[in-house]
Amino acid sequence: MEPKHVVDAFGEGVAHTMAQLAMIIGLGTMLGKMLAESGGATVVASGITRFFGTERVDYAMMVAAFIIGVSVFFQVGLLLLGPIAFALARETKTPILRIGLPLAAGLSTAHGLIPPHPGPLAAIGILGADVGKTIAWSLLVVGPPVALVTGPLLARWVTPRVKVGFAGLGESASAKPSAPHTPGFGISIFTILLPVLLMLVKTAVELPWFANGAVAGTWQADFRIWAEFIGDPTVAMLVAVLFSFWSFGRACGLNSHQILRFSEDCLAPAAGVLLVIAAGGGFSRVLNDSGVGKALADVGGHLHMSPLLLGWLIAGMLRVAVGSATVSVQTAASIMLPFVQADPHINKELLVLSMGAGSLVLSHVNDGGFWLVKEYFGMDIPQTLKTWTVVETGIAVMSITLILIVNSLLPLFHHA
Repeated sequence: MEPKHVVDAFGEGVAHTMAQLAMIIGLGTMLGKMLAESGGATVVASGITRFFGTERVDYAMMVAAFIIGVSVFFQVGLLLLGPIAFALARETKTPILRIGLPLAAGLSTAHGLIPPHPGPLAAIGILGADVGKTIAWSLLVVGPPVALVTGPLLARWVTPRVKVGFAGLGESASAKPSAPHTPGFGISIFTILLPVLLMLVKTAVELPWFANGAVAGTWQADFRIWAEFIGDPTVAMLVAVLFSFWSFGRACGLNSHQILRFSEDCLAPAAGVLLVIAAGGGFSRVLNDSGVGKALADVGGHLHMSPLLLGWLIAGMLRVAVGSATVSVQTAASIMLPFVQADPHINKELLVLSMGAGSLVLSHVNDGGFWLVKEYFGMDIPQTLKTWTVVETGIAVMSITLILIVNSLLPLFHHA
């Protein structure tokens, strides 16, 4: 690459990453701060602890993260549930990674495997796979056991070996509430889930049954326009933050000056995180434009193995090279398209899942998610490699193992 092209590519990568994440992370941090200062995080944590018991809060966090992660981006889910994880860790005197890693595992599994996340959705479009079948396989068969093993079970093994204190971007969630009185459990859950619900509305109107006119009435087109607007992650987070100024602010006895101060105070730690993530996005774009990913993909294309395993391997090599899970799945799908066209017996839905799994392997310094997890839980780089990278690789390896097992059993059901 020419030196100027390197600079231009870095700038484009920063711009693209910030366009997607800057407002979401800023607004998510504000929502988390309001949740903490109102005492809402403690209220939700106490409710979860009572329901699941102290010994199973990591399972509770994984389940919540997996469900919420179906409809929201990884970064949004982490910022929504992170304050609750810190409050749970404080209340139960549990190491933060024991709860934080299951949270990350649940969100990441959903992000990598389940439509409507952009990676799997792009692969479905390229390969012509069935959306419903892909969702069914990922949501009912592959996703839950993967999240269970790589979340609570792996975290219980990793946590004693990596000591992390209460620090980082999420530490404000463990602060003593400032509000005169705390919000109720119901309104706290509703405020947290509000952006999720708004994004689900957007997802619903983009489904074929709605787009093809299954919902009668002249209002359909206008409703879809507004649903797509309010369901955009940035707009949904903005609506939730504005609502939290009432539910976690005025309704709890906080005045406008306190709400403004909390909103401003939480943005200083987020600034450093944004700069690091932006640099990661720029680095990823330079690697992508340099042709490293294409070169690795060409190597993978000449290997003779199961198409599902090949798709997983190509997506994994791209992930290591360029960092972006979405780019990895999209590129791998384009490379695997001739294989699918040549062999009609390839299960396209399982191939989509195998590439989604491969796109999660070995998250490291060229992945924005790596830096967000590192900064949020206050870890250094070696600690993040020993925890987050291990969890991501565990998700990738266990997913492809399950997918290959399912694929080998399908002929038995067909014959039956």
